[in-house]
Amino acid sequence: QWATIRIEKGVKKPQPQMLKTPAANGIIERDETPMEKEIARLHRADFEFSDIFYFCRKGFEAIVEDEVTQRFSSEELVSWNLLTRTNVNFHYISLRLTVVWGIGVIVRYCFLLPLRFTLAAIGITSMIVGTTMVGQLPNSSVKNYLSEVVHLTCSRILVRALSGTIRYHNKENKPQKGGICVANHTSPIDAIILTNDGCYAMVGQVHGGLMGVIQRATVKACPHVWFERSEIKDRHLVTKRLREHVADKSKLPILIFPEGTCINNTSVMMFKKGSFEIGGTIYPVAIKYDPQFGDAFWNSSKYNIVSYLLRIMTSWAIVCNVWYMPPMFRKEGEDAVQFANRVKSAIARQGGLTELPWDGGLKRAKVKDTFKEEQQKNYSKMLVRNGSIG
Repeated sequence: QWATIRIEKGVKKPQPQMLKTPAANGIIERDETPMEKEIARLHRADFEFSDIFYFCRKGFEAIVEDEVTQRFSSEELVSWNLLTRTNVNFHYISLRLTVVWGIGVIVRYCFLLPLRFTLAAIGITSMIVGTTMVGQLPNSSVKNYLSEVVHLTCSRILVRALSGTIRYHNKENKPQKGGICVANHTSPIDAIILTNDGCYAMVGQVHGGLMGVIQRATVKACPHVWFERSEIKDRHLVTKRLREHVADKSKLPILIFPEGTCINNTSVMMFKKGSFEIGGTIYPVAIKYDPQFGDAFWNSSKYNIVSYLLRIMTSWAIVCNVWYMPPMFRKEGEDAVQFANRVKSAIARQGGLTELPWDGGLKRAKVKDTFKEEQQKNYSKMLVRNGSIG
């Protein structure tokens, strides 16, 4: 806080008042008037060249501040946390602050990092050895109990390796066996955060290397659902295997992140409908990290997994809140997309996150032509309906 005050005092030119308004979401103030109302307000008798100004303004707003791509970069901090220069007004302040930052580097890299690396190695080794040994036992209630003990113990060791400080709210709503747990996605460690408080069956693609070794070991002790690269593209096969898992009420709840990619802890983007076509009870979970102690968001376009883990393990700590929400069921007459949007809205409200309709796949792909054509069709329909086109 002291550093932040010095930063603000050091700025010679006062910032526009809009930047300091809590209600403002960015560097421009957007007009959220729907296209239909805007066109109706501009429309007079016949089509005029000025009718396209609405689209021009929206285009300029998107160029100046795109509400989608900014969700794929670390959120701006209110004050500097002595980790990264995430404050736009940061500049050299004093020798005292530089000394404090230097001491922090020594503590984080020379003391915390070796300790955390050791704990991570112990946790991963224990996970591989423990699940392999449990996997040799015949299927029984004893095997299931030992598998849960191994998973919980190893997950808690890994959370300690991140100096994790987690608060779990409303534990009476924890996902039950035979259900599907869906949560917003910020980081690969989301799974560890949740398995620190309960056991889940993971769903994902088969990997190689160390991750592949862990997958092969854990699936022997617990019915995780791993798919080969060729299988993951077969939507019907994926749905069939997940339905079979959910149908067995003795199996652990499935853990799914329907966004399909990591978002920067400020928003919830479109949920893929596949998770909501399986059937069964949906248990929503909202996860919100505190970026003041460490940035949990994984910008996979900028950092590989090794660089990301190094950044995480040299942070001060990983602090977050987890809210278990009441189970949700698909209503009569409601399709999978509507159900997914309803669950997404509930998670966004609980976690204090911004709800966006966009597909997280835009992180690496361009907007589909069908989306552009849909807006063009809507515009042309309004013109025809208002008699602007003869």
